[in-house]
Amino acid sequence: METNKKQLHITFLGTGTSQGIPMIANNHPVCISKDIKDKRLRSSILISWDDVSYTVDCGLDFRQQMLRENVQSLNGVFFTHEHADHIGGLDDLRAFCYKIGDMPIYLIQRTLSNLEQRFDYIFSKVNRYPGAPSVKPFVIDKEPFVVSNLKVIPIKVNHGKLPIVAYRFNDFAYLTDVKFISDEEKQKILNLDVLVVNALRIDEHPTHFNLQEALDLIEEIKPKKAYLTHISHMLGFHEEVSKALPENVFLAYDGLKITV
Repeated sequence: METNKKQLHITFLGTGTSQGIPMIANNHPVCISKDIKDKRLRSSILISWDDVSYTVDCGLDFRQQMLRENVQSLNGVFFTHEHADHIGGLDDLRAFCYKIGDMPIYLIQRTLSNLEQRFDYIFSKVNRYPGAPSVKPFVIDKEPFVVSNLKVIPIKVNHGKLPIVAYRFNDFAYLTDVKFISDEEKQKILNLDVLVVNALRIDEHPTHFNLQEALDLIEEIKPKKAYLTHISHMLGFHEEVSKALPENVFLAYDGLKITV
């Protein structure tokens, strides 16, 4: 599996939890904050190298995110799991399908089976809706694979009791909706330049890392830099939380761009 090390360009399309910030019908101080960095769409990233671009997940805010970043081409989507905030924008892939044809999607079998049920008009071979996006699934498991001459390493993590997938691209890893990662899988995220990991709130949560759990993983793995994502209003104000973080740990925010 010979690949060349690529310079990766990462855009945080969204950094919010499943309901985003502000949350509907919620007057929490963070929800009514005037700071643009406290406005968070559902979590996703755009990752580009050479002349290709992929997203990790395409959630309910996918259309808005693509328009905001003026994304003109997309070569595929890596899915972490099948919850609505990570797959709800699947239909909006159609605009890119007009340009490239079948859209490659990379996902575990359970997630594919779920999409086939929820988006049957896309996947049906009998009654497929003619205006639906055309997707080409690639089922992945624990083995690394190559996409556009870049090695991609799937990482098995748990979202509560639900097994989901995180990804490593070169020396960058993206972990979201994580509550548990085994020692074996932690070996896959050693020696990172950048780790992105979820930090939902201050208090513990049954299916997501809270802030302390995220910081504990960062301290154990020791990436050069870490960015926190999948954030709820209960974590606090962006500016205040940022001041309390270790010097190599940062709160991601919508629209943030980094190069790895």
